[in-house]
Amino acid sequence: MRKIWDLIGGVHPPENKHQSVQQSIGTLPLPEKLVIPLNQHIGAPPKVLVNEGDYVLKGQALAEPNGMVSVGVHAPTSGTITGISDYPIPHPSGMSARCITLIPDRLDQWIDHSGVADYLSYSPAKLLEMIREAGIAGLGGAGFPSAVKLSARKPISTLIINGTECEPYITADDMLMREHPTEIVEGIKILAYLLGNPEEVLIGIEDNKPEAYEALQPLLAGSNIELVEFPTRYPSGGEKQLIQILTGKEVPSGGLPADIGIVCQNVGTTYAIQRAICHGEPLISRVTTVTGRACTINRNYQILIGTPISHLLKHNGYDHNHCARLIMGGPMMGFTLTDTDIPVIKTTNCILAPSTEELPAPPPAQPCIRCGLCAEACPASLLPQQLFWYAQSQNYERLEAHNLFDCIECGACSYVCPSSIPLVQYYRAAKGDIRRQNQEKIKSDRARARFEFQQARKEKEEAEKVAKREARKLAAEKARALAAEQPGSAPGPDDIVKAAMARAAQQKASPEEQRARLERGVARAESHLQTVEHRLQTAQQEDSEQHLEQAKAAVEDARLRLEDARRKLAELGTVQDSAASNVMARIQASPGEAQEKKIASLKERIALTQQKIAEADDEGLKTALQSGLDKQLAKLQEAEQQLAETPAAAESPAPAATVDAAAAAIARAQARAASMSSMSEEDKLRESIISLEGRIEKAKAKLDEAKASESEHVDALQTGLDRLQQKLLSEREKCAAFAGHSQAPCAPQQPSTAESAAEPKPQDAASAAIARAQARASELANMSEQDKLQETVSSLQSRLKKARVKLRDAEAEGSEHVDVLRTAAEKLQTKLAAAEQQLAEYQS
Repeated sequence: MRKIWDLIGGVHPPENKHQSVQQSIGTLPLPEKLVIPLNQHIGAPPKVLVNEGDYVLKGQALAEPNGMVSVGVHAPTSGTITGISDYPIPHPSGMSARCITLIPDRLDQWIDHSGVADYLSYSPAKLLEMIREAGIAGLGGAGFPSAVKLSARKPISTLIINGTECEPYITADDMLMREHPTEIVEGIKILAYLLGNPEEVLIGIEDNKPEAYEALQPLLAGSNIELVEFPTRYPSGGEKQLIQILTGKEVPSGGLPADIGIVCQNVGTTYAIQRAICHGEPLISRVTTVTGRACTINRNYQILIGTPISHLLKHNGYDHNHCARLIMGGPMMGFTLTDTDIPVIKTTNCILAPSTEELPAPPPAQPCIRCGLCAEACPASLLPQQLFWYAQSQNYERLEAHNLFDCIECGACSYVCPSSIPLVQYYRAAKGDIRRQNQEKIKSDRARARFEFQQARKEKEEAEKVAKREARKLAAEKARALAAEQPGSAPGPDDIVKAAMARAAQQKASPEEQRARLERGVARAESHLQTVEHRLQTAQQEDSEQHLEQAKAAVEDARLRLEDARRKLAELGTVQDSAASNVMARIQASPGEAQEKKIASLKERIALTQQKIAEADDEGLKTALQSGLDKQLAKLQEAEQQLAETPAAAESPAPAATVDAAAAAIARAQARAASMSSMSEEDKLRESIISLEGRIEKAKAKLDEAKASESEHVDALQTGLDRLQQKLLSEREKCAAFAGHSQAPCAPQQPSTAESAAEPKPQDAASAAIARAQARASELANMSEQDKLQETVSSLQSRLKKARVKLRDAEAEGSEHVDVLRTAAEKLQTKLAAAEQQLAEYQS
């Protein structure tokens, strides 16, 4: 006989299990609808694969795993997808989450599926992938993905199958062991193979389940699987408590069973793994106990995932007026349901509907009498009385010192308390407060680190500026000294330009340096992603909500950062090739080709000016436009003459004749300055008016396009347009005063709406942008409200993604705009949440 260690603490509440084991596991008719939550497990929610209106078959994947710690969900029956939206889910807070609504077609048609005839011929990695794709998570606890739990990084010496089911009223595992012992034993052998055949394989079962014991025992002959029976006591079904009972080993505080070479799995999970490997069936149903005196029928059912609780109660004779409170789970660790339309999920093992006599309301709490019964009942060897005092006084430091987070919230302390103090509720509230404090501390530490980094960067930049100024000062002094010694060697403008270009070339990183820097960035991003994924896995295995959300966000941010780094590295070669091609094209381009482009540009400007002259009614404006047209014609004639004088040698230009881009730009600027200096003040004003009119047209086009796309830059564009219009008005007033007219001769008369619509507009970039904006506005006007909301959501999602990319780049560079970009991203997130809520309300 194997030695059994005593459970520390524990209580003996009334079992009340006989009511629901009088009949075999039953089935229920298909409900009118199935609501399948996406996230029924610890970890990242899966990625949706279906759309509204899709027809699906039984067992078809509705969502696939999205990350390492994630599992998918599958269709429990065949039917049509009618909605993908937020819906109330089983949770103590009554929260809502994203769910898929399926309307059954009553045909119950399966997809093509088949299992593995000989699982030993498959590698453990392949079998683990099959378990992951089948959507299997732990059915007896918090729903941790089974494939991750079975991928132990340390050698496993003991496999424990938990058949204890110590919570009162619940008999789902008991009936499963009675009716499906062969499948459970085969599933245990599959688990042992995945874990490298551990030395010990133990099935833990309490002595209040003799029928289950007798069903399993004959099937274990000739195997190394040992069925261990021990006295009934609550909460012996806890993972750490069961390990201590069967092995005498204790899982360290904050540690995992795998740290001491042990893996523990529930019998329901074992059965689901056998169905997935041997029959190819995903997890689409589970055994659930429906019991309590408020139901006329107490029984276990094989229930489809997504079945509404109201459907179960309807077929069990539920009397709402006779029920004290509806509970999901057992009376010790379950939580009250406020809505009977919430669905059954993978971790739903019991629906309890007790009468007032079975579960009377607790009496008012009295002062603690320091009897010490709570400490005797605690299975984790904690000090509940001290924890209660510290929780009342919000002494969080002492709570953590007394290992508050080792509390499994079994409720044994509250059960034995003669003062009826709700101890577990105090502990839960204190845990939540500590988690919030830790999150705020992390945020403040990050903010302080960003501030200190920003200050250090500014100090470094200022020091570099000072050093550069000193270097330039010394260089200038040396140049002046050299010029004084050699009067004929003073540097000219060309030498200064060449020196500046040489310094810029030296400061610019070479392509090899850029590639090396980007490769180092990719390596750092990959290493960071592995680190945060390991951190997420650790938080999820510990079933700790303290760092779970933070770890999820860190993984998503690291993944996007890695994608950006890889994209930039991939684009480097393309950009360098394109830049090289452009340089060669400019070098090889003949002077004749450049002159032809200049002539084509002048002809377009002349045509546009002629169009404006034809539209203008004011004589002063026509005079100004005609003056500008004359100058453009003169430039065109000069350009054509230069093209005619271009030598034929341009077909094979010599490299020495290539005009440097910087020198050409300087020459154009000097020519423009000379041209402006030779113009009269009136001509300058008219040239300025023409330029401002063109800029205003482009600004209006950009503003219209921004308004149509609901861009965040609308206000900035409107401000810029107002400034241009104010400047144009000022220039026209100056022109009118200069010409001595009573009315501004330079102000154009706006054509009537009919004339404007009838006359053709030049097809420039501004007109094209206006046309696009008008087309977009017309398209939005013809859309339904739902389509408009969907378009808004899509646009906000795209803008939010771009904003996050900019924020990450700014954080990586230590930019001073980080806070501004973060505020913008948060505003977009708020707008997106509001738009998604409006869309969900409209669809519902």
